[in-house]
Amino acid sequence: MHITQNGIDEIEQLYRLLQEKLSGGAACKACGKCCDFESFGHRLYLTTPEWLYFKTKLAENNVALMPMTTGVCPYRKDGKCSVYPWRFAGCRIFNCTGEAELQSQLSEESISQMKSLCETYSLPYRYVDLKTALNTPEIFD
Repeated sequence: MHITQNGIDEIEQLYRLLQEKLSGGAACKACGKCCDFESFGHRLYLTTPEWLYFKTKLAENNVALMPMTTGVCPYRKDGKCSVYPWRFAGCRIFNCTGEAELQSQLSEESISQMKSLCETYSLPYRYVDLKTALNTPEIFD
């Protein structure tokens, strides 16, 4: 399964809109704490369009798809996100110093828009946690 360049462009537009909506709040300090899902006590979920976008960007940049063997995102390197420009909507929205209500609202909006992209591009909709996605990528086939 793949996504067209138009789909990639639409996801990038969604990501830019998220950034604009988040720009007035508490800024992410890029501390990498939220990448340690177990110690932070949360899970990251992603959708089919996000996954396809991520895989496309990894391939374009010669970055390997890595399994998640612990509760820490395998793309966290030296405490920072090594795939920051291509990170998922949840990574963009969540900020440990951010406003929970706004984050929840943006998450719901983002999910709705990703579902719409699935309909537009005839993609099966999946909503999968990061560990499952990285360890069984065929779930998106």
